[in-house]
Amino acid sequence: MKLVTYRASVEAAARLGVMDGDLVVDVARLGALMGEDLPESMLGLIDAGRAGLASLKACLDGAEGDYAAGVATDVANVTLLAPIPRPRKNIFGIGLNYLEHVAESAKALDTNKDLPKQPVIFSKPPTSVIGPGDPIEHNAKITQQLDWEVELAVIIGTRARRVTRADALKHVFGYSVMIDVSARDNRRAGQWIFSKGQDTYAPFGPCIVTADEIPDPQVLELWLTLNGVEKQRSNTSKMLFKVNELISDISSGITLEPGDIIASGTPEGVGAGRTPQEFMWPGDVVVASVEGIGTLRHPIVNATPE
Repeated sequence: MKLVTYRASVEAAARLGVMDGDLVVDVARLGALMGEDLPESMLGLIDAGRAGLASLKACLDGAEGDYAAGVATDVANVTLLAPIPRPRKNIFGIGLNYLEHVAESAKALDTNKDLPKQPVIFSKPPTSVIGPGDPIEHNAKITQQLDWEVELAVIIGTRARRVTRADALKHVFGYSVMIDVSARDNRRAGQWIFSKGQDTYAPFGPCIVTADEIPDPQVLELWLTLNGVEKQRSNTSKMLFKVNELISDISSGITLEPGDIIASGTPEGVGAGRTPQEFMWPGDVVVASVEGIGTLRHPIVNATPE
């Protein structure tokens, strides 16, 4: 299933939806129609576990595409939000997780040229998340090196503590797309959170595809364009640490909980690694896609003065 968080109007509250072709089907309203109590939010559905997903699927099957008024809306008539508009915790970011990106980072960003022996982990706060189409802010007072990174996002479905690699994928709820926006000139003594955690630096969406539809997350094409020019294209098969390894490694010391998000790293082609270097500026448009999930499109704008 492709699950979304949407708003039907500017004044309306955020609600949980499931895609049926070009229709956004309201999950809670569908449940009411079918005599089931289904959640109104993505985190609510994640918390409901496998039973919640099974109930939703049964309701969709029972409706057979025949929805009462107010239950389904054309996707063109709603606003899609980040699938989890406000994550409960910081996003787990993974650095240097593709071979060629390690090389370009060592050359341009003075990172270690040797392949990491363990995943390189940083974080992005919940306030960095924005939804599909929302503007990415360029704050010229802070950065002149605003960079792009397309990534596969992994959403945890069940508590994972000290899990093995063999069992790790059993804890995945689904997958999404994230752009790890980075202010390259904002790294501080090797610490990345200010560089990567500023407001609007985690575009996320447009949906979460449930894990049953992506049995192998290591076979997905991912790519990014800036102003229509392709900058990144690779495949998740080229990750140094696969999704199951990331989950196992993080959970060895930090309990992963339902709704947690892992941004699994980016391939080569970032702006800082180019000759000459390229960065994003107000007026630019960045587009990122992951095969089988969807596409994010975001304008770059001047930061709003306070």
